[in-house]
Order: sequence, then C-alpha cells, then structure tokens
Amino acid sequence: MEFQAYGISDVGCVRSNNEDAYLVRDDLNLYVVADGVGGAAAGEVASRLFVEGCEQEFEGYSGWNEDYSPLISRCFLNANQSILDHTKQHPETKGMGCTAEVLTFFNNEYYVGHVGDSRTYLFREGIFTQLTKDHSYLQEQIDLGLIRKEETSNHWLKNAIYRAVGHIDEVEVDVHSGRIKTGDCFLLCSDGLTDMVDDIEIQQVLQSTPSITERTQMLVNLAKENGGKDNITVVLCEVINVDGMGQVFSQLKNRFLGK
Repeated sequence: MEFQAYGISDVGCVRSNNEDAYLVRDDLNLYVVADGVGGAAAGEVASRLFVEGCEQEFEGYSGWNEDYSPLISRCFLNANQSILDHTKQHPETKGMGCTAEVLTFFNNEYYVGHVGDSRTYLFREGIFTQLTKDHSYLQEQIDLGLIRKEETSNHWLKNAIYRAVGHIDEVEVDVHSGRIKTGDCFLLCSDGLTDMVDDIEIQQVLQSTPSITERTQMLVNLAKENGGKDNITVVLCEVINVDGMGQVFSQLKNRFLGK
C-alpha cells in the first residue's frame, strides 16, 4: 500500500489558543486528529496526551494481527486513563477531555476509531461519505426525527456532546473498517471545519485538482473565510496504490474461512 497525507491545525479567527492536535505518520500508517474540550483551558493538554499516546501505542506494537480494531480501541482506552490520571495530579484541569479520530491501514483495509464530534469522511469515486456519527445531542435529535440536519447550524445545543475521551472511567469507542481502493481520499477533521464548511463545499475541494497540500490548506481557508469560530484541524490521506499481494491474501483467507 502507498499513501500520501498532509495535515494542518489552525487557531482560527476568534480563539487565542489552539486546543487541537494532529499526527501524520506515514511510516506507521497512522493519522490522528484530536480536539480538546473543557477543563480550565486545558483542552490542549488532553488532545496532546491523546496524540502522543496513539503514537506510542503504534510504535510499540510488535504483534501481527489481521484486525487492527483492538489496537485502535487500546489507543482510546489508554489515552482516556492518561487524561484521567493527569486531572487527578492537576485538579485545576478537571473536566478536560478531547474528541478524536484515528485512522490506520492494514492488508488493504482501513480502520477508523471515533469518539465525539470530530469526523472522518471517505471521498471515493465522486461520492463523499461520512464514516462516523457524532456523539452529540443534536445527532440524537436528528436520529429521532425531532429536528432536521438543515436546522442545526445555529442551534443552542450545536456543540453539546455526550461522549469524549477523558470524561468517564470507561470510554466507549466506535471502530469502523472496510476495504480501500486506489484513489480513496480520507478526511479527518475537528468540528472547527464542519461547523463552518458544509459537505458540498468540502466535496468540491476534494474533487479539485490541486495537490493534497493545497487542498488541505483550501479547506482551512474556507473555514476561516466563513468565520473561523473554532480551531480548525484537517488531515487528508490519499490511497495512491493498493498492494496486490494484500488482495491475494484476503482472497485466500476468505476462501479458507468459507466466506
């Protein structure tokens, strides 16, 4: 497998500090976005602890496994404990936490870990798909049919979430996986992008021709042009080539398992 990726984190136009963090590690096939929340302006500590914890987990992973879901879940669970431990040692930061996205690849499959209202999208063959679902009160209202998505832009509960890393002893992690194709483009972002730029605008940027670096910057610029009310973090990861041997391996495995 071959990838190209790029990330940017910007303070935006309103806030004075950046509580987001991100990681792009092509050598580990690891891509992370974390958005700090709460805790006496210590959200940046929580997001940093999360990113550093993911990097350490992947650097120390020596096992061989067809399913990376447990590894991704472990990143969230260990980071959750690290944040809780930090707040015990520093009571003034009590309440800090983060939302987070983790993306990795193995054997021609993608794995996405998700908690909160940061998001991961897949742009494939002209179709733009949100892979994650916000852990927010507004999303619950949408799911129940009590409010339409179009009515949420200025809703007073817009930024209210019910799940974050570092807020409870045992955080529940959503893990998604699927096959990858050459040309796939994955977008990981904090809500500083999606609150300011709608899906249609994002798709228009992703299907444009500039380099991945330029497209990443274009998304950040759009969020700032539309107000930039929050920190903005964007990571783009494109699949340049899918490993043919990985496809053969999967076919043999499925045949052996009778799938």
